[in-house]
This record gives sequence, C-alpha cells and structure tokens, in this order.
Amino acid sequence: MKVKMNKLVSIMLIGVLAMSLFTGCRGNSEGDKAADSDKATATKDNETKSGGKSSTSEGKADYEEFLTVDVFCSQANYQGLQVGWFGEVVKEKFNMELNIIAPNVAGGGDTLFQTRSAAGNLGDIVMIGSENGRLEDTVRADLLLDMSKMTNLMPNVMKYTGAIEKLQNLTGNDESIYAVPSRVSAYPPTEPSQGAEPTFGPYLRWDLYQAVGSPELTTLENLLPVLKEMQEMEPTSESGQKTYAFSLFKDWDGNMMMKAKQPTCFYGYDELGFILSKADGSDDQNIIDDDSMYVRALKLYFEANQMGLVDPESTTQGWDTVYSKYEDGAVIFAPWPWLGQAAYNTTERLNAGKGFMMAPIDDMKIFSSGATPTGDKYVVGIGSQAQDPERMAAFIDWLYSPEGIMMSTAQTGSTCGPEGLTWEMVNGRPELTEFGVQAMLEGGTDMPEDWGGGSWNDGVSQLNYTSVLPKDINPVNGFPYDFKLWESYIELTSTPVHKSWQEAVGALSTFEYLREHDQILVAPGTDYISPAEPWEISTLRAQVKAVIVEGSWKMVFASDEAEFYALLKDMQDTVYELGYEEVLNYDLNIAKEQSAARDKARNQ
Repeated sequence: MKVKMNKLVSIMLIGVLAMSLFTGCRGNSEGDKAADSDKATATKDNETKSGGKSSTSEGKADYEEFLTVDVFCSQANYQGLQVGWFGEVVKEKFNMELNIIAPNVAGGGDTLFQTRSAAGNLGDIVMIGSENGRLEDTVRADLLLDMSKMTNLMPNVMKYTGAIEKLQNLTGNDESIYAVPSRVSAYPPTEPSQGAEPTFGPYLRWDLYQAVGSPELTTLENLLPVLKEMQEMEPTSESGQKTYAFSLFKDWDGNMMMKAKQPTCFYGYDELGFILSKADGSDDQNIIDDDSMYVRALKLYFEANQMGLVDPESTTQGWDTVYSKYEDGAVIFAPWPWLGQAAYNTTERLNAGKGFMMAPIDDMKIFSSGATPTGDKYVVGIGSQAQDPERMAAFIDWLYSPEGIMMSTAQTGSTCGPEGLTWEMVNGRPELTEFGVQAMLEGGTDMPEDWGGGSWNDGVSQLNYTSVLPKDINPVNGFPYDFKLWESYIELTSTPVHKSWQEAVGALSTFEYLREHDQILVAPGTDYISPAEPWEISTLRAQVKAVIVEGSWKMVFASDEAEFYALLKDMQDTVYELGYEEVLNYDLNIAKEQSAARDKARNQ
C-alpha cells in the first residue's frame, strides 16, 4: 500500500509540475500579462498569517461609504445577507455587504429574472447563465455595464483574455466587456474538470455496504435490494430519524425532475433541454420515450418508494433540509460526492469506520465535463444601475485572485479558505491547520472573534460561484487550489474507511479507479453556447416542462406499476398535444451542434 501511495503522490506532483510549466509557457496573451498581478497578489496573500486576516482595514480605507450590494445569483441556494466569516472578509476588504437574490430560493427563476429585468435593475452584481441568448438579451436590454474601461482594476480577470473574447464574440461587442465566464482553466478540454472525485456517481454508506457483504452491482437496479438491506442494518439516524436511501427535493427542477436526471449521468448522459445527450456524441435521447434513461430513473425511484426507501417528505422539503438529513446520517445514498461525503464524512466518523464512498457499478461510465480554457456558461458582470461600479469591478477581480478563489469556494468548491487560518505552507507544501481540519473534515467549528465569530459552516460563501477551476494551480505556491489534491490531505485522510475502500477496489482514489476501469466519459470543454431560442419555442417549453416535472413526481409516488405507466402515457399524450415535438426537434439540433463542438475540441 505504501508503494502505491508513493506512486500516486509522485503522479500528482508530476501533474502539478507539468501544469506549472504549462501555465508559465502560455505566452503574452495570459501568462506574461499576469506576472505583475501575481506578484502583487502573492504579497497580499502572504500577509495572512497565524489565523489573522490580511489588510483588515483595507476596505474601509479604500471605500469610505458602506454599501449593501444586491447580487442576483441564478445558482445560489440561499437568499438574504451573506453572514459569517466570508461576509466579514467582504466587509473589511470592500466596506460592503452582499444581499443575495436567489431565484432557486424565491421560486420561479425566470419570473424573478423577468420581473427585475422589466424594472431595469437586476442587481449591482449579476451572476447568470449565458446560454439560450440570455446574456445577449441582458446586454441588449442595457442591464449590464461595460467593464472595458475598468480593466486596470481587474488584473486577475484580465489573465483570461480568451474567455473574455468568447463572450465578446457572443454579444457581438468586440470592444466591450459585459461579463466574465466562470470555471476558467489552464487545463486542456479533454481533461476532466473534477479533482479527486467526479461530479456524479453512486455514493453510499460504505460501512453499511460492507456490513451486508458488499454484493456485486452489475447494473443500476441492483442498488435497490442492497440499499434495503443497508436500511434494515441501520433503520434510524444518530438523532433517531428514520433512515432512507433516497431523500429528494424540488428546488432544482427545470426541464425535468432534477433528481431523476442524476442516475443518467452514471451512464455518460447529461441534459440539454428535453434531450439526454451522451458525452461522446453517440446518443441523444428523448427524455419521455418509454425506454429512455430518464424514464428508467423514474422507475428506479418508483420501485424504491414501493420498498420504503424514499423519504416521504421529498415532495415538500428543500436542499437545506436534505443536507441536514445527510449530516445526521438519515440518508444512505447520494448521487454526488459533494452531498454525501461533504455532509457526512467527518474525521470522527471516518476514523470510526463510517462514511460515504463510491460503489462501483459494473456497467457505469460516469459523465465528466472537460475543463474549459475559455470558461463555462455561467458568468458574472456588473449591473447597469450598480452603486460604485469600480468597487464592483474590484470585488469581481478579487473572486479571480488566488486569495479570492481559496475563500469564495471554500468547502463547496473543494478549496479551504483563508491562508493562516485553515491552511498554511509547511516545509514547502500546503497543509490544513488544526483549525482547518476541524472546519473542513470534522463537520465545522466556531470561528475566532476577529473573524466575526459564528460557525464556519454558516459563514461560507453563499454565492455558489466558481471563478477558476479548483483543480488549477495556484500561481503563488505552485499547488492546486483544491486541497483534496494535496499530498498532505491524502496522508491525513488515510482512514479506516478509505483503506477498506482502497483494498476492495484496488485503487487509491475514485478517479484512479474510474480511469483504470474505463468508467469515465469526458465531454470535452468547448466554447459552444446555445443560441437564443425563438419565443415560440420558449413559450411551448414553459408549458411542457411543467407537465413533465409534475408527471414525473406523480410517477415516483404512484400506488402501483399500472398507475406508473398510466401516468407516463398521460404525460406523453399531454405534452405532444401541447407541441412537445417542435421543442424536441429544436433541442435535437442544439445537441448535434454541441456534439460537433465537442468533437472539434477532442480532435484539436
């Protein structure tokens, strides 16, 4: 095992060195222009020592007027003022507080967007998707400010000229900068964008899985009898709640029931409108066809519910409630590592032999988004009615700085927060501090008073915005932003759960296992963004998706199989009568364009 560990560490360090060399050889378009900025950022980051904050009076010195800033966040799962330590950092650096406006929480995402658009003010800072013409429409409606005359305030952002040019081409404004893409990266498009774990996967309570004999899982449906045995093994959580395999929620439903889409990702598919498109371009499925992967996932949940494996509160609860149930141990299966592992896998539990790990399914081939050198579809910009636009520009630029990256995606994006508090450089390599271990691996802890007090978990950024791929290399120290890729983290988390998993699957990490077994399917990152759809299509889509989402939930909770299929037929008949086929054909054309762009990126 030690030999294999050394092998993995060596591979990781070679990757880090290669990426450092790659970043250093990018030429004048990005690397050389950023040199002075990196030096300045490194100087500022080095001020953070021994748990203290850097430049604690900087914001008040640079900005005299205190502001409450409205941030329209399409992907946020929290609405209201940003509290806690991240809010304190923003206040002290920029003398402002963030008031997050979240369609996911407020309900009716498009309605809220349209209402605020009609009023001519989305917010001081705007975080939205750029696909389907949304960014173009927002620019044409004068809802975003041109940042091109403020680039001197944005040295970190201006490292990513290729990403900015992509959006300039999209909006048809070669001289203007209305937005900056998220998840920019120095990695090639065929490299998985994830770090230690994939975005999707069958994660379950590994200790319970082993306790029932680790049955072989040849295909998706094999999960159900195994999960039933696991539920019977541990029928209640630590607080006494009843244990379920699946706990669902509606917050993120869109064109379909979101949680029914997730199992399709185990087989290389992801959604595009009413299509499930395979990462390699080999298949595009109509989600409501009888034999589609989506209907298969609905049938899986239906059968699970018949077996008493689905939380009956699924139809009324939200993300926050579901997350708390995972923290309590009331749910034993998760379709994402950033839910099951993040919520449940504390150091105490892992050392006690309990925790979530990926369960290999023989026929799975997990969907993985490739890195995007020109950034993702989600973007950030300054609202046209913004208070103090220069301050907004400086804040956005900070999100793209090494310090901002480490702080703004702490926990949710696999970074770990402020240097000197949660992590530090020891003998030339980054390591979690004792406080960092408590915050990141032991379920959280209380913050020091000079960081505003409160709990670590309550204070993490609620923006849900990833500026730079966490897998990328921090130019200040030469290591990935993602602390789970650090050699010190691998050594630290050599727990009984990890060891038993490694011995069982013959690999040291999830990605190592998936690569060795050819069970990862990468959709190359591209600069393709779907165009604005005709209003007729949008109108039909709004009617159709409501029927599909409602029908899907009814199917999961159908009384018997006959009702399940009757509800499916009723849903199919209703949407086709509404004009579903027209929207479906439109989505199929977009899927073909996306696959062509992926093929081009794959063959470059």
